[in-house]
Amino acid sequence: MPLVLLALAPAAQAQTPTPEPEPAAGKATLSVTGGLATKRTRYFAPSQEVVVRGVVKPGVRGEVLTLYAIRRGKASKQVRRAVQRRGRYEFRFKVGNPGPVRLVVKHRASDRQQAFRTRSETIQVVNWQAGQGARGAKVTLLQRGLLKLGFATPVTGYFDGLTANAVNVFRKTNGMGRDGYASTSVYAMVMRRDGAFKLRYPDSGTHGKHVEFDWSRQVLVLADHGKPYRAYHVSSGKPSTPTVFGSYRFYRKQPGTNSHGMVHSSYFIGGYAIHGYASVPNYPASHGCLRVPIPNALSIYNWIDLGDPIYTYQ
Repeated sequence: MPLVLLALAPAAQAQTPTPEPEPAAGKATLSVTGGLATKRTRYFAPSQEVVVRGVVKPGVRGEVLTLYAIRRGKASKQVRRAVQRRGRYEFRFKVGNPGPVRLVVKHRASDRQQAFRTRSETIQVVNWQAGQGARGAKVTLLQRGLLKLGFATPVTGYFDGLTANAVNVFRKTNGMGRDGYASTSVYAMVMRRDGAFKLRYPDSGTHGKHVEFDWSRQVLVLADHGKPYRAYHVSSGKPSTPTVFGSYRFYRKQPGTNSHGMVHSSYFIGGYAIHGYASVPNYPASHGCLRVPIPNALSIYNWIDLGDPIYTYQ
């Protein structure tokens, strides 16, 4: 019988375990919003909310980030949030007392992602106030903030009479008294971008434009597409010659100064007009017209078109 050789199968090779994936590298951006900002620094009022946002790359959803708010070298606040879709994150917190606060976001190493940290950004918490004659960044930022809210003011870094008028209108609008001084409460509202005039007739206008006069607050507002464009200090008719209330349209415009001292007049019914005047006190004092400061008269005159509606109300 012939000899048959049987080939033996080689012994099964030992399986090599699949190596665990390395944790992903990571980096993240950081940006701060809110408050009022110069090119170098962003300023907040005490107790104001700060929003910190950024994007992690690569984004690993669910990984935990920690925001550190550092004062005098020590973390005064720590907030934790998970990374969301597309690597986005957001923190919201309220700052405390005045002083510098350095913000940085960190990620502690995990099985899924390596440790990383963002660049840091320092914000300033301030308790500002200012009056006529003041100068500097805090005045510039106040003027910018008021203008964004729709209050007519120059942006010069100098607190002049027109800036005081804008502060006065802001205060009248928000029931804060009739004064041109920018108190800490005024700054706090402006830094929060709060306090714009709320229109009574937001859906009215010719090509989106109309004018409103609120007698109770002595405030004149030019409205554009449902939003207050500019609000002005005004003095209306005294009790013996009151301003009329109702809905009207501008029918005549008279440039320059007339024999009554009315400057750049826009008439809306009979002899009633919006015009510049030398005296614009904090109470009704005119013969029925709506007086505005002479430096504001031309811009108001140029903005108003014949046929634009005006609403005067209590």
